[in-house]
Amino acid sequence: MLNINLAKQAFKNYLKEYDTNDDKIKLKVIHTYGVVDATNYIVRKLGFNEEDSNLAKLIAILHDIGRFEQLKRYDDYHDFEEFDHAEFGSRVLFKEGLIRNFVEDSKYDNIIKKAIENHSKYKIEEGLDKKTELFANIIRDADKLDNFRVKNVESIETLLNISEKELGEETISEKVYKDFLDHKLLEKKYLKNEIDEWISYMAFIYDLNFLPSYLYIKENNYINRNFDRITYTNIDTKEKINKMKLEANKFILEKLDNCDA
Repeated sequence: MLNINLAKQAFKNYLKEYDTNDDKIKLKVIHTYGVVDATNYIVRKLGFNEEDSNLAKLIAILHDIGRFEQLKRYDDYHDFEEFDHAEFGSRVLFKEGLIRNFVEDSKYDNIIKKAIENHSKYKIEEGLDKKTELFANIIRDADKLDNFRVKNVESIETLLNISEKELGEETISEKVYKDFLDHKLLEKKYLKNEIDEWISYMAFIYDLNFLPSYLYIKENNYINRNFDRITYTNIDTKEKINKMKLEANKFILEKLDNCDA
């Protein structure tokens, strides 16, 4: 039986190496626990047994383990060519052996490893067995769900290194606008500025895998809350935001209606 309390204590011990008073570190600590909560929401709704529920929550605890060293080294949590936090976290856990601090049994190592490596990819890798793919999709959803909370409560300066006023003045790229309305997850290479990046977080709804994930977004009213937290002084941006918000709400309701049918 997986010991989730062992994993939680190991995570607390790991954090002793980092300055948890730093706003960016603190954000990722809170995010980790938020992803655990979102994971618990999903697995309860899906009716998982205790062992599978604990495995999903263990993956949630570990999914961003690479972020802390990233922040320590670069004071930033944007991935780039030389550093991918998911791959780095996997390397620390499985090549350097840190995983045994969190779980004594190696039975689920491959599932944990693949789930962590795939949680932030644009698309999940092909060829995974069904159980591994299931847990990879759970952490992908839970990570996105808590990102909606993060984008609602954290300061724009912490999230985007730009003031809220400046963000509201920016112009949305046409491809970003079109792709959002076409229900596409936005690729980083097409994001031209901070307002594009902000919209890319809202587009996470187009890459959710489970009905409970859509319920979570709707119950928390995250689409309206996040789109509406910014004052858009750029008139063109304001018009586009209103259209995207309507489309996003419509998309979620249709998903839920189709599942209920």
